[in-house]
Amino acid sequence: MSATSEVPAAFRNAAGERGPVRLILDGFNDIRSRQRLVRYLVQADVHKRGADTLLGNIWWVLDPLLQMLVYVIFLTILVSNRPADYPLFVFSAILPWKWFSASVTDATSSIVRNDQLIKQIQFPKIVLPVAATTAGIVSFGFGVIALALLMLFYSDRYSIYLLWIPVIAVVQFVFTLAFSFLVAAGNVFFRDLNNVVGHLLRLWWFLSPGLYSIESLDQAGFLKDHPTLLTLFNLNPFAILFTAYRTVIYGTVGPPPTGPSSPDLQALIVLLLGSLAFLVFSTFVFKRLEPNFAKVI
Repeated sequence: MSATSEVPAAFRNAAGERGPVRLILDGFNDIRSRQRLVRYLVQADVHKRGADTLLGNIWWVLDPLLQMLVYVIFLTILVSNRPADYPLFVFSAILPWKWFSASVTDATSSIVRNDQLIKQIQFPKIVLPVAATTAGIVSFGFGVIALALLMLFYSDRYSIYLLWIPVIAVVQFVFTLAFSFLVAAGNVFFRDLNNVVGHLLRLWWFLSPGLYSIESLDQAGFLKDHPTLLTLFNLNPFAILFTAYRTVIYGTVGPPPTGPSSPDLQALIVLLLGSLAFLVFSTFVFKRLEPNFAKVI
């Protein structure tokens, strides 16, 4: 029997008689009670990525800077009307995006690549995507070091508003964790999901205001002619996150352009509440399917 055909039955019967509330509470309790296991898995994941070696540490700092350099060179050739201090403008979006994309990519295969462990040992599988997502914080930390190096060239952008970065990162972490639960569970039953997620992430990046700002599209009249696209842009979590990071790191492109300032707290609170609801839903789905992981893989 194929894995695909097992999905409906798995979803109906995997959790026995436990109700949705019980499944959600069990999921959060599994994470809380297995903190030592999560820490061990995070350390193992960081070790695997080479973050405990000198070369690994240097690469984690250089990688986002090199990606920024590619985009800056490419868009310098194609686009003449770019925001001032464009490298910092782009990097303020690359920094959170690399954290998200790396975490989701690792979380997607976190269950499948530990198939032998799952078959041999009984433990809550939800800790695997938790560890993969948490390990991504390390890469984000190295990205902040790269940001500090880059801002040596833009000293006028230094401000107290940089202290908002951890606050924005908390909102992003909640959303990333919720998304990771879904893709990790789904990849067990649909192995092609790993490839689909890779393509989805690339499309998501270019449809998010990372290389450009929503203001620039609005000034060009593009969004005025396509109001539906404006709605979709506003529903994109990374439109809120990129704007928040960019506001505290770079400022706004205007008109008129301004320096760094406080982020839009109302938008961040709405995104946080939505991400918490999303996390509750994805935890329920994960725990509902979890008992069938060992049978399918």
